[in-house]
Amino acid sequence: MTYHLLYFFLKLLSHIPFGVMYAISDVLYVLIYHVFRYRRAVVRRNLTESFPEKDARGILDIEKKFYRFFADNLLETCKMTTISREEMGRRMRFVNMDEFNAVQREGKSVALYMGHFGNWEWCSSMPLYFEKTTTSAEIYHRLRNKSVDRIMMRNRERMGATCVEMRKTARYINEQARAGSICVVGFIADQSPRKRDSRHFLHFLNHEVPVLVGTEKIAKHYGFEAWFLRVRRVRRGYYEAEYVRMHDAPSSLPDFELTAIYFRMLEDAIRRQPELYLWTHRRFKHARKQAG
Repeated sequence: MTYHLLYFFLKLLSHIPFGVMYAISDVLYVLIYHVFRYRRAVVRRNLTESFPEKDARGILDIEKKFYRFFADNLLETCKMTTISREEMGRRMRFVNMDEFNAVQREGKSVALYMGHFGNWEWCSSMPLYFEKTTTSAEIYHRLRNKSVDRIMMRNRERMGATCVEMRKTARYINEQARAGSICVVGFIADQSPRKRDSRHFLHFLNHEVPVLVGTEKIAKHYGFEAWFLRVRRVRRGYYEAEYVRMHDAPSSLPDFELTAIYFRMLEDAIRRQPELYLWTHRRFKHARKQAG
């Protein structure tokens, strides 16, 4: 019952025209930022520690821009319930598709590194532009609320992706390999590991943070190509995502170097448009120390 009511509400909300939706977002920003002050202390601390070169005014500017984007992103995610493929194609543009698809035509699978940056939910539309024989999957963390989790899976799979729960990643990729399938697997790889799994640390946004290295291990073990999806916001409601090859031969790299390349590329994207990163999560809760 909860699922059907929630889905019905989101479906109604998703039919609101974009112009009206962004007017609602402006009000939602005021509520989230000024009234409820949602995680403002966490966001302020993250920004201050990540950009020590910025003064208080600079930090406040990023903070307010982030919360405006955060409100937009919430409603844009609701739009996924009914948005057409044509409309999504106008608003989420993928760059360097020819080179990326050429890799698939050569019979190579891809580990696609992504982050909690820009509208990562709309990135689930990328299978629309892949080679027809390519299998597409995105690795995700199951949400505690079963109804919300079911809706998010449904929305993410509307454009051709398959959602694979993180703990089932190895099984899924093994099955694809045995079947000889060419697949593109998206990993949002900036998750914070559990404390007991915090074994390898890298420099990221002025912190020494523990990182997950599972994506790198999978890419090397199965001989996957490694690419990064560099996202930028062109203007409100419009994004561009560029496929960038991370290295010509990932399997030849020393341990953890591919992961280091990913975090350098992600940090570069964040520094260009810092308001697009998900600052509300406690990404640095297990940081070993601040750099410098």
